[in-house]
Amino acid sequence: MTGELSGYDAVAEARSVRNVLDIHWSRICSRLQAEVGEVEYRTWLKQISIGPVDGDEITLNLPTRFLRDWVRTQYGDRLSALWNAELPSIRRVELQVGRAEPVADPADAGEGGGSADAAPVAAVDERVAEARSELSRHDLAAPLDPRFTFDTFVVGKPNEFAYACARRVAERPSSPGFNPLFLYGGVGLGKTHLMHAIGSELTRGGKVSVAYMSAEKFMYRFIAAIRSQSTMEFKEQLRSVDVLMIDDLQFLIGKDNTQEEFFHTFNALVDAGRQIVVSADKSPSDLSGLEDRLRTRLGCGMVADIHATTFELRISILESKAAASGVAVPAKVLEFLAHKITSNVRELEGALNRLIAHANLFGRPVTLEATQDVLHDILKAHDRRVTIEEIQRKVAEHWNIRLTDMSSARRARAVARPRQVAMYLAKQLTSRSLPEIGRKFGNRDHTTVMHAVARVTELMERDTAFAEDVELLRRMLES
Repeated sequence: MTGELSGYDAVAEARSVRNVLDIHWSRICSRLQAEVGEVEYRTWLKQISIGPVDGDEITLNLPTRFLRDWVRTQYGDRLSALWNAELPSIRRVELQVGRAEPVADPADAGEGGGSADAAPVAAVDERVAEARSELSRHDLAAPLDPRFTFDTFVVGKPNEFAYACARRVAERPSSPGFNPLFLYGGVGLGKTHLMHAIGSELTRGGKVSVAYMSAEKFMYRFIAAIRSQSTMEFKEQLRSVDVLMIDDLQFLIGKDNTQEEFFHTFNALVDAGRQIVVSADKSPSDLSGLEDRLRTRLGCGMVADIHATTFELRISILESKAAASGVAVPAKVLEFLAHKITSNVRELEGALNRLIAHANLFGRPVTLEATQDVLHDILKAHDRRVTIEEIQRKVAEHWNIRLTDMSSARRARAVARPRQVAMYLAKQLTSRSLPEIGRKFGNRDHTTVMHAVARVTELMERDTAFAEDVELLRRMLES
């Protein structure tokens, strides 16, 4: 009898320890959810369960190796810090593939003890069913915006080739030489508009199935399929569409597993004669970080770039938007905006929308004086012109190197890394071309600048402290 009581006492103690751990884990989860946001938390962290504690180490379980590796890379240090803050006795967190073992109940022991395993198995099945249900509740693709049509797209010299290619695909999908169609250009130049226009045109008759999504959503859907053990359903859904459109493909850089899935989906659709449309901020050959085989396949169709807008195109865009609004906007105001806001069509349209809203709300005419008053913050930002010399000086001061090292031949890491950061910031904050930037750094070749930008981008993704340094320098230069 004493032995049985001891057994019950041991189980009760184990349950008590588990209850305490559950309380701490609940608090940690709340902190994580607040820090990373609901979407990221549900995608990466919600499936973590508590394993055993061994000395100063706690084990956390994840359902797949992919999730374990991702969480270890992205959140491992943060999980250790949070557990140590909750329980100072825990100094390390070990992540492994598996699930938490249930605390045994002595009443279930013996020959009839099979029910002890049935409960956790049923719980796992229930979680899988729940995740699959969650997966099916979301549409495969994002909705198409009815405002983004070919009729509302303003065509000019910088975008006429991309527009013509998009039209061709919308009229005759999977035409030889146009599959895939790869659109690339800077932020806010019209890539997404053209993709929505293609989708709207193709779905007008209801006979063509189109799936449009961002590369980020593609990744989240893929992860959700892994979590819910429904990857086959995910593959079948994607490969059954007539047209697949993926926006902002550069998001997949560094996401090797998702790139692998996209590559196989790409091949399956093209081999079946289906159309693929992709957009990114750079051409396939410049997307360093994508697998070579994927870059090669992306470049085998039609590659169309959208250049930065000209003054004439910006005027045409503003005239079109102003006419659609029904508010009279003087030509001198449109010219003023077209001269001041040059880099981003989205920001240009946003400035005009703010002016029109102000005129409608207060019943006042749009004037040049009112424009300068209403848009003072935007105009101030665009008046700020960062020079390469200023960038070099700030970066040299930050890393305590000589200004002359920016253009010297020295290749020591203590000098080369700050020089690469300065090149990266010059590319981000100025309108200078790559050869122009190279000349400012000791007449270096433009490929050296390209390598520096790619290297700094890669390091920022891997090293949080380094990314914070670069972001601090950016804010200092922009302020």
